[in-house]
Amino acid sequence: MLNKFVNKIKVNKVSTLAEVLFERRNEKGIVVRNLAFQTGIDPALISKYEKGNRLPTEDNLKALTEALQLPFENMRKMWLAEKVYNLLAQEENASEILVMAESRVAYLSSQQVLTLEALSSSIQDKLRQIDELKAKWQSKRPLNPTQLQKMQEFFHIAYTYESNRIEGNTLTLQETHLVVNEGITIGGKSMREHLEAINHAEAISYMEQLVTDQLDYSPRVLMELHYLILKGIDRDNAGKFRSVPVRISGSAHVPPQPYLLDKMMEEYFIHYDKQKKRLHPVILAAEMHERLVSIHPFIDGNGRSSRLVMNLILLKRGYTIANLKGDLNSKLAYYRALEAVQVDNNPEVFYHLVADAVKDSLERHLELV
Repeated sequence: MLNKFVNKIKVNKVSTLAEVLFERRNEKGIVVRNLAFQTGIDPALISKYEKGNRLPTEDNLKALTEALQLPFENMRKMWLAEKVYNLLAQEENASEILVMAESRVAYLSSQQVLTLEALSSSIQDKLRQIDELKAKWQSKRPLNPTQLQKMQEFFHIAYTYESNRIEGNTLTLQETHLVVNEGITIGGKSMREHLEAINHAEAISYMEQLVTDQLDYSPRVLMELHYLILKGIDRDNAGKFRSVPVRISGSAHVPPQPYLLDKMMEEYFIHYDKQKKRLHPVILAAEMHERLVSIHPFIDGNGRSSRLVMNLILLKRGYTIANLKGDLNSKLAYYRALEAVQVDNNPEVFYHLVADAVKDSLERHLELV
């Protein structure tokens, strides 16, 4: 019966969700009020759905497809297509926007395997230098516990200071130390800035515990990191994907709509699982950093979360924390490198940026040993 109905849709070229719902309900001989009773959806809403005056929510679509015995995944694709159509219907350059979106979504959901041979010779040379530095660093371990603690305090505070500074936090390096390590409140600084420093330091501790416990990067880990970043700052959104569209100030990149996030984040972690044993760790860390910040799944805290993810991947593989700086020139270079990937699909500049930070970190750690 279902195959006959699908074939009928194809023959009659029924192309909208409204027409499919209306045709299927009549095909099964169900009146609106009975369908409303089965689904728990108001009859007036069902009528609006069938007339094309309104799109159902995803939950309502699922209830309707179950009651009408329609394939949910197929109907969901049609539903998403109509959401995209409604979004672009009034745009003069809709075709250009779709081409750009298609290219970007294809990149973000790409599951093809990257290889070192596909990287430029300059990146490969830099990775070889990094590997030599990493070998030297590992040869110095284990460090004296007191020495290790002092080094961690130094680099963790610097990392918290710079990562928050990228996002506009005005605490100085010394003030960040006093807030995190001494519990001192800095006059003239907002409560949010204090919490950002404290939360970020806690997120670093959590990240290092994951490495100690040999736990891998996963959706749960990402949500925990994001929760820690926004804890006490934005309870409603901490550890949760956004439900509204967002724009990045000063960037030509437009993050995907919220209804695409679940699927894109699923593909994001599939990509990680496929690449984690194949890619050079520095390139893997850069990839997962850039893809996360480009998908921009959260209302706030995307940058800090992405940089923590990058460093979790590096630490798990024996590298030191890579600290991207927050001064004006460094911040501009960071944003330009991200935009080179997001707009031009050219990751080379971003790979160099992350590789330089990893190399600098290893050199500085070796200097202090």
